[in-house]
Amino acid sequence: MNIRDNLPLREKLAAEYVLGTLKGHARRRFEGWMHNDAALRRTTAEWQDRLMPMAEFSGAVKPRAQVWTGIERRLNLKTERSAWQLWGAEAVGFWRSLGLASSALAAVLVVVLATRTLDAPAIDHVATLTDAQSQTALLVTADTRRKTIAVRVMDNVAVASDKVLELWAIPKQGAPRSLGLVSKDKTVELALTDRAIGGDVVMLAISLEPTGGSKDPNGPTGPVLYKGAWVRM
Repeated sequence: MNIRDNLPLREKLAAEYVLGTLKGHARRRFEGWMHNDAALRRTTAEWQDRLMPMAEFSGAVKPRAQVWTGIERRLNLKTERSAWQLWGAEAVGFWRSLGLASSALAAVLVVVLATRTLDAPAIDHVATLTDAQSQTALLVTADTRRKTIAVRVMDNVAVASDKVLELWAIPKQGAPRSLGLVSKDKTVELALTDRAIGGDVVMLAISLEPTGGSKDPNGPTGPVLYKGAWVRM
């Protein structure tokens, strides 16, 4: 299969690779393609930047008892109990940590594919907003079913008491569109309108504004601190 000229397929496979849903021979084949394709490695890295911050939304999940049973069965730990007991405490800690990490990644997949259930959020847009040093500052998702935008502010973001953050949609052409003010709370919910998810919107940005937000209807009056691509899932 030649995927070099199939951009949609490259994006799809890269996203599935990062989420961990690309398995077995397909995963090994994709890793082989990445080895010889620098552009594909960049695409995969971009999906990591987009999706990994979403793990911030998921808490620790205790794996079911069947998980440990399955691990023991695959590693023949039932028949080699003496060897298992020599490092059992360390092994249990390792496998439980691995289980929690897998659960967190699975939670990311649940968020991204939430449109499969009727009453779940229909998240189909996501943006990771970074600063000039490429450090993640905010995670933004759009829920088209509930008509809301969720903005998660990372712990490394600090705002002076007389300032606010304002979220902007950046179209391919024309003036930026204000989507609302982001308070100092760590999670903020804004109204979702066509101004945010129009086909011409390619990026989101955050500016630092005086209390009340920008007085200019055509764009920010303060510095733009964070920005990132607005990706349709």
